[in-house]
Amino acid sequence: MKYLIAGLGNIGDEYRNTRHNIGFKMLDALAESSNIFFATNRYGDTAELKHKGRTFVLLKPSTYMNLSGKAVNYWLAKEKIPTERLLIVTDDLALPFGAVRIRGKGSDGGHNGLKSIQETLGNFVYARMRFGIGSEFNKGQQIDYVLTDWTPEQSKALPERLKKMGEAVMAFGIMGMAHTMSTYNGK
Repeated sequence: MKYLIAGLGNIGDEYRNTRHNIGFKMLDALAESSNIFFATNRYGDTAELKHKGRTFVLLKPSTYMNLSGKAVNYWLAKEKIPTERLLIVTDDLALPFGAVRIRGKGSDGGHNGLKSIQETLGNFVYARMRFGIGSEFNKGQQIDYVLTDWTPEQSKALPERLKKMGEAVMAFGIMGMAHTMSTYNGK
């Protein structure tokens, strides 16, 4: 059984450690801990992680955040993965730093990556894991905030948070959405 895990972010060194790139950062941590490597492919970098009879196709779209739907749709079709086995990993301004919220469906919440996926797939019924990046910015400074690097304190806390997110990804494939939500939401 295959799953598509798409971590949202923007390509390029200038975005590597920004808050908006938590999806890429989580997939990189998961790949590193699993001793697998990404290869550059059409519409993104991909890696395959095999665990307990499941195959997790990890995708870091190269389409930039605002066109994430194009890459997600392509890899769902290429790998013949139904949307019920899709998990999007993204940042969320509405959650405090480090909080994780997993849902089986929902609105885009003003997130351009999720908006692109929703428009491309034609629905909002797909799983998403949102990682809280906080909202410590002045009015009108949202874009600058999401595109800046983590604070030193946040950088120190990230490895443990990324490990928990990786565990949640595996639980999504092995135990299902309900178990994953009850185990990892708010943790």
